[in-house]
Parts: sequence; structure tokens; C-alpha cells
Amino acid sequence: MSNIHMAHETALTAAAPPALPAASAGLSRPLILLLAGGAGLSVASLYYAQPMLGELGPAMGASESSVGLVPMLTQLGYALGIALLAPLGDRYDRKRIILVKAAVLAVALLAAGAAPSLAALLAASLVIGLSATLAQDIVPAAATLAPAAHRGKVVGMVMTGLLLGILLSRVLSGLVAQQWGWRAMFGLAALSIAGVGLAAWRGLPRFAPSTQLGYGALLGSLLRLWTQHGALRRAAIAQGVLSVGFSAFWSTLAVMLHAAPFHLGSAAAGAFGLAGAAGALAAPLAGRLADRRGTDWVARGGIVLALLSFGAMLLMPGLPVAGQLALLALAAVGFDLGVQATLIAHQTQVYGIDPAARSRLNAVLFVGMFIGMATGAGLGGLLFAQGGWLAVTALAMLTALLALVVRLLPARRA
Repeated sequence: MSNIHMAHETALTAAAPPALPAASAGLSRPLILLLAGGAGLSVASLYYAQPMLGELGPAMGASESSVGLVPMLTQLGYALGIALLAPLGDRYDRKRIILVKAAVLAVALLAAGAAPSLAALLAASLVIGLSATLAQDIVPAAATLAPAAHRGKVVGMVMTGLLLGILLSRVLSGLVAQQWGWRAMFGLAALSIAGVGLAAWRGLPRFAPSTQLGYGALLGSLLRLWTQHGALRRAAIAQGVLSVGFSAFWSTLAVMLHAAPFHLGSAAAGAFGLAGAAGALAAPLAGRLADRRGTDWVARGGIVLALLSFGAMLLMPGLPVAGQLALLALAAVGFDLGVQATLIAHQTQVYGIDPAARSRLNAVLFVGMFIGMATGAGLGGLLFAQGGWLAVTALAMLTALLALVVRLLPARRA
């Protein structure tokens, strides 16, 4: 180890709080706010582009199907980052991982804002997805710090910040893009991530590693966890399948609203995030219900609500434009609430499997989820181009029904 590296290690150790063990008595309110805000702002980076797709296409000279690759590569990068990077949270100090990822994410967002071509934007989108996985280091940190009896509640509170980041990112990006252009939105996003990094450096405690496995063995243990725990498999498959329809909706909404009969801009598309935000605010309630009633009950109920909400959109044809917009907003509230309640239940379930492997368990769950998200983004664009909005709605209903079948199948102990 070089003298410079040793000096850097000494400085960090002196400036940071003592490393936390694998469990802690609880979380202070300021720390919960830091975790929730950091998770929300980091994961929001995945979704800023979605309401701007109607403007990105003409600006880059790209077709509807080509510009749909932007959210697809972002989601794919996120899935890859979860699989390849998130497990490191069990091996190394999560605080340092968060700081490195925040720096990379800020640079990638700046690169996206300065992209001269669609190819450059796609490359930046992939890196944005990879580095935005710092949110998946923050959530297991909250689960580690929370007492077991209130883990669902604490995870729900942090997930409220994360989910509001997802949903309100669309509102913000739509407004900023309409007023100042899409490049300005990426610049603002980079500034917010720099703020997250600074806040994490000042306020986040250090975490002691829970395993000494090497990187290869760490990744190999993901397969072992998958084969060993039936509850993990069911959670990852159900959440992944449900996420296909969820992503297809949000990835095609801006393009649909941009066309006839709506002719609405990016601000209107982003405003639908406000409807979905109502569902995100119910995340702590879902966590409490998971603590009291059980995770299976909450997961199944959330999927049923999402299925009914997706099905309601089949009533859109024949309604006046105002009626279609109102129905879309109500459906967004319903299926966002259902999808997020299901996610909270699945997280609470898998975090209880093995406390020493929470980062890896979280990685498996979210790899499944974001493979579904990437698939939905890709399929949504293709189906919308071929069959219109009803084809996207049919996909969402089918995938929600499949997720419900997965959750209703008898549990198998592994």
C-alpha cells in the first residue's frame, strides 16, 4: 500500500464515526431523512429521461423505437449494477461505496446533458443505471440499523423517499425540460447527486463488513442464495414480472400524450408522477401491515390492486379526452400503490432470511425487478408502435396476473 493511500485511509478513519456492527439499536430521525433523501435522489436519476422522450427524439433525430432505448439501457444498467456491484455492500464499508457511486453518477449525468448524439446519450444512460445503484446500498443500510421488530416500518420510511424520488422525478424533469430544455435537467440532477455525496460523507456512519468473501465468491454466493431460499425466488420472480407492466406504462406515457388526441408536452407527462406519488406515500403503511399481517398478505393484495388498476385503463376508448386523462391519473394512483406495497412486502421478507447477506439478498430481488423494468421499457415501445395504448395495457394486465399466480402457488421450502 502506498504512503498516499495509507494517508487517505487514516484521514477517512479520523473524520468518520466508528464503524457500525451488523446490527444496531435503531435510527435517529436525521439519519432516516438522510437515507430516504439519498435513496430518492439517486434512484430518480433513472427516470428523469422518461417524460422528455417526446422531445429527445426530435432533438436527436431518433425514431420512437430508437429513443425508447434510453430508458431501456438505464434500467438494464441498473440491473447489471445491482448484480455486479450491490453485493459489495456485504464485503466493504457501505459508506465508501456510496461515496464512490455518487461521484460516478454525477459525472455520468453531466455527460448525458452534454451528449452530442443518441449513441453518446445511450452510453451515458448505461453508466447512470450502473452507478444509481447506490440507492441499493442505502436501503440495506437502513435494514441493518433498524431493530428487527420495526424493520418493515423503517424500510417503508426509507422506501417512501426512494419511491417519491422515482415518481416526482417525472414531474420535475417534465417541468424543467419544458422551461429550460432537457440538457438543463441532467445538469440539475448532477448537482443533486453531488449534494447527496456531501451529505453522506458528513452524516452517514461507517459499516463493518459482514463477510470476508472475495469478489468471485461473493458473486457466486448469489446463485447459492437463489437456490437455497424459495422465498427469495418467489419474491424476485413475482416482483420482476409485475415490473414489466409498470415500466411499460411509464416508458410509453410521454410518447402517447405527445401524440393525438392529447398533444401534450413533457410537463403534462411528468405531472402524472403526482398521481403516482399518492401511492408512494402509503409505503410506511405497507411496511407496518407487513410487520403485523405478514408479507404474503401484503404482496398478494398489492398485486391484485395493480391488476385492477391496469384493467381500468381498458375503459379509455370512447371516453372524452378529459375523461381519459382522469382515468389515467386514477389508474396511476392505484397501480403505483399496488406495485410499491408489493415491493415493501418482498423487501421485508427477504431481509429477514439472512442478516449477514442483506446486500446480496437485496441484489437478487432487485436484479429480478429491474430485468422486468428493462423488459417492460423495451416491449412497451414496440407494442405501442404496433398496437397502440391498448396493447401496452394488455401487457400490464397479463404480467400482473402472472405475478399473482406466482404468489398464490404453494410455498416450497428449500
